[in-house]
Amino acid sequence: MDTLGAVIAGLLPSIGVGVLFWFAMRKIMRADRDERQAVERMGNPSETAAGDSTARAADSASDGVVSSDNP
Repeated sequence: MDTLGAVIAGLLPSIGVGVLFWFAMRKIMRADRDERQAVERMGNPSETAAGDSTARAADSASDGVVSSDNP
């Protein structure tokens, strides 16, 4: 029974570090994905979603031109 306790005590720190590493990498990957999406939205304002009327309204308002589909 002492051997099982020693094995668990030996593996527990490694498992804990592995879990912390997994959470850190997950956070980094999600932050990178979100940043890439934000840069893409900022870089391509004319290529927004087809049904997004708020983006078209913002684009036309910034140009000083009012399109016919905006009230």
